[in-house]
Amino acid sequence: MSLSISDLTQVRSSRPEAIAEAAARRVRRPLLGAGGRLMIVAADHPARGALTVGGRTLAMANRPDLLERLSTALSRPGVDGVLATADILEDLLMLGALDGKVALGSMNRGGLAGASFELDDRFTGYRPLDIERLRLDGGKLLLRIGYDDAGSLTTLHAAARAVDAMAERRLPVFVEPFLSRRVDGRLRNDLSVEAVATSMAIASGLGGTSAYTWLKVPVTADPDDMAEAMASSTLPAVVLGGEVGTDQDATYERWRTALALPTVRGLVVGRSLLYPPDGDVVAAVDTAVGLL
Repeated sequence: MSLSISDLTQVRSSRPEAIAEAAARRVRRPLLGAGGRLMIVAADHPARGALTVGGRTLAMANRPDLLERLSTALSRPGVDGVLATADILEDLLMLGALDGKVALGSMNRGGLAGASFELDDRFTGYRPLDIERLRLDGGKLLLRIGYDDAGSLTTLHAAARAVDAMAERRLPVFVEPFLSRRVDGRLRNDLSVEAVATSMAIASGLGGTSAYTWLKVPVTADPDDMAEAMASSTLPAVVLGGEVGTDQDATYERWRTALALPTVRGLVVGRSLLYPPDGDVVAAVDTAVGLL
């Protein structure tokens, strides 16, 4: 039986086994539906300490509010599922929001936002064996590469082993690659066509097989360059949403351009849909679904 958000803490404190029970009875579905497209809502930002949305520094720190927004998004037609860390996925499981939905586990959240070790992005979230045990539908890892930061080598090595472990279990893994560098002490992702194409080429070659690897990629700084970047790999890809902007129509147009490319299979979007500038989650989600 599904719970309400106000029940979650009581159940967690009195019956922690309820989480495993909810995972065991969850109704699963194929990764891709009949249309061959994916619309995934992302909510793995809090575990990396990234709580800011727009000018609101603690927007994603309000868990009941986040769960309400996620439940609304997941209830909309055309939304296939959610990407999140264990705490959030477990809440959604107990709320009954994941039946018939794709559930993707976020794997490395150790590269905390703003930390000196941000590029040493250790796997502090889901392990492949957890994803298999809990009957999740796949995993996701973040791969930011800084040529002047030795921590990136640790992340690269761990990412390759995670790709291997997921492939052994025949579970898809979504790799989100960037070339990154520090500007005035803050980590910035390079969205030039050269950087996006290079990061995709590196990510595509991770592990002993790429059979179960998907790419999760940003739109290039100039959307007209996106086709050139995507030509760097034949792996299936989804486009990520990025930061929340004030011009939502321009964001939708960037996604529309990317979705027309042959290797792009869908969208994985978080804050842009959960916290749109006008506050209308339903309208934002429905518009994104319409682009597919």
